[in-house]
Amino acid sequence: MKLIIGNRAYSSWSMRGWLALKASGLEFEELVVPLYDEAWNQRRDGGEFAPSSGKVPLLWHDDTVVWDSLAIIEYCADLTSRDRYWPEDDSARGMARSMAAEMHSSFANLRRDLPMNVRRHLGPRPLADAVKAEINRILTLWAQARARHGGTGDFLFGGWCAADMMFAPVVTRFVTYSVPVPPFAGRYMETVLEHPHVAEWIGQAQDEPWVIEQYEQPANS
Repeated sequence: MKLIIGNRAYSSWSMRGWLALKASGLEFEELVVPLYDEAWNQRRDGGEFAPSSGKVPLLWHDDTVVWDSLAIIEYCADLTSRDRYWPEDDSARGMARSMAAEMHSSFANLRRDLPMNVRRHLGPRPLADAVKAEINRILTLWAQARARHGGTGDFLFGGWCAADMMFAPVVTRFVTYSVPVPPFAGRYMETVLEHPHVAEWIGQAQDEPWVIEQYEQPANS
């Protein structure tokens, strides 16, 4: 298995795909490709990238190719066991899948205005109303999942699952931009950041040599 990912510092989708592979317990090779460097356009037209039109993450497994983070989650669940990724309870599993899908397809304003950078604490910045609405929606989803299905565990549905993997980059964004959150969300964020796979990703990002200047600016620039 070979997973092609972008810079750990900035690539939220790569982080999700990588977390999915780590949860599988399977051995895999990883190839980090610096985003938007001078060779980016040429590289994304190469043979390995052709199936995804140059997008990362991209998983090769023998002759099988899977791109898109949510598809990689489902592929890994099929290879191993679904209980590594989704709650056993039908109601909880339905909600977890819905939340993962909403994270996958929504929150465009948050993505644009608060780009991921796990190496920096840029501090708070003025938030557009559309971004505030999306943050409130995320916090509401977290609260509902914890209240209905959190049980005695520390994650959204008790144990670490695909929904947490999908929201992990949001947790890092909230930290980078000091987004104010209620106490329950702060505790959940701490739990996510302490997960060994998340901590490993963030730790490895600190040593990357690549810098994308537009994602490195302080909040008041």
